[in-house]
Formats: sequence, C-alpha cells, structure tokens
Amino acid sequence: MRLVILEDYDLASEWAAKYIRNRIIQFKPSADRYFTLGLPTGLPRAHPESYHSYMWNNFFKHIDIDPANASILDGNITDLEAECEAFEKKITQAGGIDLFVGGIGPDGHIAFNEPGSSLVSRTRVKTLAKDTIVANARFFGNDLSKVPTMALTVGVGTVMDAREVMILITGAHKAFALYKAIEEGVNHMWTVSAFQQHPRTIFVCDEDATLELRVKTVKYFKGLMHVHNRLVDPVLSIKDQ
Repeated sequence: MRLVILEDYDLASEWAAKYIRNRIIQFKPSADRYFTLGLPTGLPRAHPESYHSYMWNNFFKHIDIDPANASILDGNITDLEAECEAFEKKITQAGGIDLFVGGIGPDGHIAFNEPGSSLVSRTRVKTLAKDTIVANARFFGNDLSKVPTMALTVGVGTVMDAREVMILITGAHKAFALYKAIEEGVNHMWTVSAFQQHPRTIFVCDEDATLELRVKTVKYFKGLMHVHNRLVDPVLSIKDQ
C-alpha cells in the first residue's frame, strides 16, 4: 500500500492526474484494450447532476474516447438487477479493470458502498445512507426531496478485482476516514479499509486529510515521496511509446 501526501488539494490532484496519464499510456489502450468505467446513477442521463452528464461534460468530451467504451450504469432501466449483472459480465469480457480511481465519503464509503456493505459485494442496487443524501443535497439546491435515495454501484469486490486501485482523499472532513482506512483493521463499516488487502493500492491525499493520522505514520510515508515521485516523473508522452 502506498500513501502519497501532498501539501494541498491542487498538488494532490496534479500528482494523481500525472500518475493516471502515465498508467494509461503504459496500458496502451486500443479497440481491444480499454478502460471500463462504472458509475452509480439514478437520474435521467440529461439531468445536469447525473453522473452521465458530469463525466461527459468534465472528462469524456475532452478526450479521444469511443462512447461505446464509456460504460455507465443505467439507473433508469426497468430491470435494475439485470443491468447490474450485465455490467459485471461486461467488465469480465473486457479483461477486467486495469485502474480503478475513486474518492470516499466522510464515513469511508467507496462508490456507494455505504457502511455495513459486504466487502465481497458485486455491482448492485444500493439504498443510500442519510449522510450521503444530505451530502449530495448541495447539488440539488439543498432540497433533500430531490436527492436520489437509491443508486446502482460497483461493489467492493468488483473494485478489489481491479489490478490497481487509486483512492483520492482530501480535506479535513475526511481525515477520520483516512485514519480508518490505513491505521486500523479491515472493517465493513469503513468500506475503504478493504483496500489494505489489495496488492496495488495508492491513497493520494493532502495535508488536511492526515490530521487524524499518527505523526509517525505521516513521517514514514513522507519519507517515501522520493520513491513515489518516480511514478510521475517524467510524465510520459504517447509519442514516446
């Protein structure tokens, strides 16, 4: 497990972006080798706060990607269980997930695997915790009645099957979750802690997110930054491959 600690949100984001760029180039994506991306959703695709809209407006439309390779769960389909099963099969048919990138909630949930979720769970329908609904209210004019109460999500087991996992954790409000993720044992009440057992996990955080960690822990991982920085320096170019 790697813990990469940067000074602030911007530097953490920049380090993560460089790392992802290098990994994509090393992966050499093609028509037969592509990243499969699954996102929880429960809103119409055209809704400005749907994950579909968010990802297309902030990422997909800015890069060279075949829309058929951007696999986003359809939370508006009639048979949600069938949609989840089909998504798992699609991941398998694509050869698995090479790099999973995600964030966490203040309660340590990954994707929408809320506290208490099975650590071997697969893509499924999940009821959202009240804290998650409240946290997402800011996207809906702080009107709780407009926030979806259920979502489709990849399971913890689905993510654990990825060859590599990157988790981004920034801000003091997520400091306790980071502490639970790396300094205590694996616990289904803090689903992010499952990645302690993944062979290739990278936690990328800012200084504020380390406030609950032991000083010894922070010093240890900061002492490894010269090793971690080799992963992003140099930043690779597709022309060099």
